Amino acid sequence: MAKAVKKDEFTMQDVQLDAKDMAILRLLQENARITVKEISDKVHLSTTPVHERIKRMEETGVIKQYATLVDHTKVKRGLMVICYVSLHQHSKDAGLRFIKTIQELHEVTECYNISGEFDFMLKVAVENMDAYYDFHVNKLSQVENVGRVQSAFIMGVIKQTHQLVY
Repeated sequence: MAKAVKKDEFTMQDVQLDAKDMAILRLLQENARITVKEISDKVHLSTTPVHERIKRMEETGVIKQYATLVDHTKVKRGLMVICYVSLHQHSKDAGLRFIKTIQELHEVTECYNISGEFDFMLKVAVENMDAYYDFHVNKLSQVENVGRVQSAFIMGVIKQTHQLVY
């Protein structure tokens, strides 16, 4: 018989997170540089259990990594583009070859396998339109098995977050 999940527990693929875990995640999402001591003060636990909870969430993959979010306009990546890509062939091998190549293109910051008219959605960050033209013509369009590419240029960012726990 399956174990009943309490109201303040969340289950994610055999990883159970209670309200304290969720509070810790909220704090880490807001500031990954927050100290264990600061977290322990805010969630009303001593530092040892907070450290153990963070370690457990790292080991189970709940926390995948810690990152620094960079303002793309200040590092010469002022043009953001969403590229929709469809492939000619849809075999497993063809898809894996495409994915391997995309992972090597530093201009591509995100890649999603999607449903619908296109097979993939890429988020591309480049310096300007000339750099995007070069990327599109000399890199993306040269990738084996690429069929159709449609580009949408990001004119302004309304909401951008990496927070999943609120």
